[in-house]
Amino acid sequence: SLVLLGSHDSFSFYIDEASPVGPEQPETVQNFVSVFGTVAKKLMRKWLATQTMNFTSQLGAGIRYFDLRISTKPRDPDNELYFAHGLFSAKVKEGLEEINAFLAEHPKEVVFLDFNHFYGMQKCHHEKLVQMLKDTYGNKMCPAIFAHEVTLQYLWEKEHQVLVFYHSPVAVEVAFLWPGQMMPAPWANTTDTEKLIQFLQASITERRKKGSFFISQVVLTPKASTVVKGVASGLRETITERALPAMMEWVRTQKAGESGVNIITADFVELGDFISTVIKLNYALDEGEDDTT
Repeated sequence: SLVLLGSHDSFSFYIDEASPVGPEQPETVQNFVSVFGTVAKKLMRKWLATQTMNFTSQLGAGIRYFDLRISTKPRDPDNELYFAHGLFSAKVKEGLEEINAFLAEHPKEVVFLDFNHFYGMQKCHHEKLVQMLKDTYGNKMCPAIFAHEVTLQYLWEKEHQVLVFYHSPVAVEVAFLWPGQMMPAPWANTTDTEKLIQFLQASITERRKKGSFFISQVVLTPKASTVVKGVASGLRETITERALPAMMEWVRTQKAGESGVNIITADFVELGDFISTVIKLNYALDEGEDDTT
C-alpha cells in the first residue's frame, strides 16, 4: 500500500476576495461581511486559504489527492459550479482542466479527486458536474471496484489516471463515481496538537477493518477565539507553522503498508519537509509488497 500526498481544501489558493460569502457560512459571518465588506473578506481569506499553490504546482510537488468542495453561487445567471470554502474560488471546469493537462503530460500519474461537500446543489447541478467529469477525463476515470484491487499495474494497463470519490447518493447511479464511504476522512476538529496526534493514531488502528482508502488529516482547526486573537496573522502563522514540528514528527514515525497510513493531507503542503517526508515512507515498503495505491 503506497502512501499518497494530499492537500486539505485543495482549491483554496484560488479564493476570490471579490466573491460573495459562501452559502454554508453562518449568519454571524454573513453579517460581519455585510458590515465590513472588503476588509472582512481579506481577513477571512487569511483563515480560509489553506494552500498557497495552484493545482499545477501542487501536482508538480507530488500532491495526488485533492479535497474538493463544490458550490453554486446565489443568483448566478450562468448557473456555474465553483470550488468554495467560505468564499468562492475557481470555476470547477477550469480546475478539472488544469489537472487534466498535467495527466496528459504524465500518462503514468494517478490522481484521486474527492468531492466531499456540496452547497446549494440541486439534481441538475449534480448532472452538470457528472457531465463535466465525463467531458474532461473520459476513459481516464477508473470505474468503482474494490479498493484492494486498485494497483498501479492495473491502472496503467487500463490507462486509468483518475479516481473520483463522490459523497452523494448520485454516486450509486454512475459507474465511474466511487461512493464517499470508500474514502473516509475522520476529522479531529481541534487546535491542540497532542489531541490531533492521539486522534490520528486511534483512527489508523481502526483503518484496515473498513477495506477502503483512508485519509489522515494532519490539520488543526481554529476556534473562534483563536481567529479573534490572531485575526491579522491568519491560519498559517497562528496555527500551522507553530504546530509543524510536532505534526512532522508524527508523520516521520508512520509506516506504509496494510496496517499503516494511506493518504496524508495537510494545510500549506509546501511548509517544512512535509512532501519529502511522506514520499520517503514509501521507500521502506518491502520489495515484494504489492503497489496498491
